[in-house]
Amino acid sequence: MSTYAVIKLGGKQYRVREGERLLVDRLAVEEGKTFHPDLLMLGGDGDPKLGDGLKGVQVTAKVAGHVSGDKVIVGKHRRRTGYRRRNGFRASLTQIEIQSIGKARRSTAAKKTTTGTRKTTTASRSSTTRKKSED
Repeated sequence: MSTYAVIKLGGKQYRVREGERLLVDRLAVEEGKTFHPDLLMLGGDGDPKLGDGLKGVQVTAKVAGHVSGDKVIVGKHRRRTGYRRRNGFRASLTQIEIQSIGKARRSTAAKKTTTGTRKTTTASRSSTTRKKSED
């Protein structure tokens, strides 16, 4: 049995597997970029993992493209009054591809920032706050 994950995107939950493509509400991520959605559950191999069992595990998804959904026609009608309205709607969607489900990989940039020394900067005093010496 292959591994699956339940992720949360835009207030909705999706069950996904590696290599799967799905349409979700429009995301603020550029095409071709990868991101890590919130992971709620991991299952498929033995007991499902929730909460603390998910530490160190992440889902990597790639934005395949931004598309428009199918057109939905909405019609209103009230009898005997001549009232008719017709309106159309197309949802803004993002197509994503699930690249991997597994252990989180730390990037080299993240390692450098966590192991490097911490630099603190202090603001230099401006000349207006110093006492003027009398000549």
